[in-house]
Amino acid sequence: MFLLHKNLFRKAKKDLLLLPMVAKRFKIKLMETTEKVKWLKKPNGGRPLKKVKKETGIRVRLSKSEHFLISEKSKKAGLKISDWVRQAAKQAKVVTRLGPEDLTILRMLSGMANNLNQLTKLAHQEGLLSINRKCREILAQIDDALKYLNRDDR
Repeated sequence: MFLLHKNLFRKAKKDLLLLPMVAKRFKIKLMETTEKVKWLKKPNGGRPLKKVKKETGIRVRLSKSEHFLISEKSKKAGLKISDWVRQAAKQAKVVTRLGPEDLTILRMLSGMANNLNQLTKLAHQEGLLSINRKCREILAQIDDALKYLNRDDR
């Protein structure tokens, strides 16, 4: 039987009239009316397509110690490193940086802490009952400021 070398076939595919066996081997179709060669689509086969295709990637640079820690944690979890990082990123709680409003509240908290220390010193000198009302007011203000800083909408 006549066999045609691949390179020779590529160079002269339009000019040659191929035997049916060769055409089958190279997955081409011969047109009966003309001598042109037409390529067929490759049949689908192999692994089925995934339902969710991961199209984008993120590159993260790690030191050797960071890579070792992450790889050990992923081994303990029984996951690939990329799967472990993906799950860790999904479950992580991200806290935004403090804005100007938050910084003013922190300054107020430090001032209230100073006032509370002064009231404690006064309580040791004059007695606890004399500063009871002032302590409750400052503690309520501190509690409100802490609730504001710990809110979930940040």
